[in-house]
Amino acid sequence: MNQPLPPKDANRRRIYLMRHGAVTYFDPAAGRAEDPEHVPLNADGRAQADAAGAAFARAGVRFDRVIVSGLARTVETASRVLAAAGQAPTLEHRPELQEIRGGRLSALPQDEAGLREAFLGAIDGAPLLDKRFLGGESLAELFERVVPAIDTLRDDPDWDVMLLVLHGGVNRAIISWLLTGERRFLGGIAQAPACINALDVGPARHDVVLRMSNHSPLDPVQTRTRSTTMEQLLAQFMALRSVIRKNTRNPGDPT
Repeated sequence: MNQPLPPKDANRRRIYLMRHGAVTYFDPAAGRAEDPEHVPLNADGRAQADAAGAAFARAGVRFDRVIVSGLARTVETASRVLAAAGQAPTLEHRPELQEIRGGRLSALPQDEAGLREAFLGAIDGAPLLDKRFLGGESLAELFERVVPAIDTLRDDPDWDVMLLVLHGGVNRAIISWLLTGERRFLGGIAQAPACINALDVGPARHDVVLRMSNHSPLDPVQTRTRSTTMEQLLAQFMALRSVIRKNTRNPGDPT
């Protein structure tokens, strides 16, 4: 049975910030890369989204607004979260909160060191803002579109509890901005698929409290991996590239 939430004890509002559930961007078995604009959740991602929704239901959380980036994986995740939570608010699409945009995979470096820099250099650690993600958008350009959108949502007084279902890179930018008040990217903030972050925001710019970060209802004590999301994607991409090269090699080519 859902327990009623206690009365508010401070002049702060709650933002639940989620990453979308797991998807399969690179499929070595099928020998292809999926279109990131339309890739759906995989079986793990669906289970993760359902578990997050069930967690909200058990806690009696009710959302006044639900924001998604508009990309298919955020829409599907939010829809499953709301269904499991027994709620049906309208999804608001905010394309300015889409994930940091990569360049063309075919234009990436061919050597392993270059690939590692392309995949990991802009997201992991504490990168400079001129770093570009997969040869595409820079972190500075990401902040240019994300910060005004978050500030606009925060300035709107007509909500108390908001759910945002977005992306790993965007979530890091949002958390970094809210906590520091600066356009400084903290890449070490892990964001597992369908994880839940909870931030309380007050009326003052600096009044931000991070209550919870990277909570995964199906892996609550984070035992499943010690690699980052981008390290996992790099390994999948290299496996896919190896399969493609093998399938396209001429019979007379050296092995």
